[in-house]
Amino acid sequence: MPRHLPLFRDRRDAGERLAPLLRDLNLDRPLVFALLRGGAAVAAPIAAALGAPLVPLLVRKLGVPWHPELAFGALAEGMTEPVLNRDIVASCGLTVADIARVEASEAAELERRSRVYLAGGARPDPRGRPAILVDDGLATGASARAGLRALRAAGAAPLILAVPVAPQEAIDALAPEADRLVVAEVADIPFGIGGCYADFHQLGDEEVVALLRGTC
Repeated sequence: MPRHLPLFRDRRDAGERLAPLLRDLNLDRPLVFALLRGGAAVAAPIAAALGAPLVPLLVRKLGVPWHPELAFGALAEGMTEPVLNRDIVASCGLTVADIARVEASEAAELERRSRVYLAGGARPDPRGRPAILVDDGLATGASARAGLRALRAAGAAPLILAVPVAPQEAIDALAPEADRLVVAEVADIPFGIGGCYADFHQLGDEEVVALLRGTC
């Protein structure tokens, strides 16, 4: 039967659903990394439940110019090259110039967000510590893949990807990138990730900063 009701009230509800699944892993001194922006609201209750630091991770999706919601790759802080989905690049006929234009635009936004979200904030070193990367769902998985590779390069271990909802094919595609995947609901998302939430409002800068500071 088709699913008509949303799976989650909002991102906080999704994080509260994930928290006990992650607590059961009994990780030693984990760090909870939020993929900004949407992942911040999911990650906040997880970090609180685990008594773990909530750490922002900046990643920008690279969207097909005429279909921005379709990601052909992603760019993560600390990485000099984007992570590309070659199948989408080929199927959409994207040229080197197309990719360069989108990458330049998103790199500028990544820099802006770095100034807003990371200003004056020291972040813990993930080297040798369990890292839980949290987002609000998986579609193409481009952002999560870039985030996982950035954390792997930074020395985090083990590496856990935690998302409230993902289709099985996205889980299978991301499995090689993480040591463990934790998903609250394995489900198809015909209406996109937003269709899984009753409230999926876009988080603004002020709300994200408040979540990271624990005042929201």
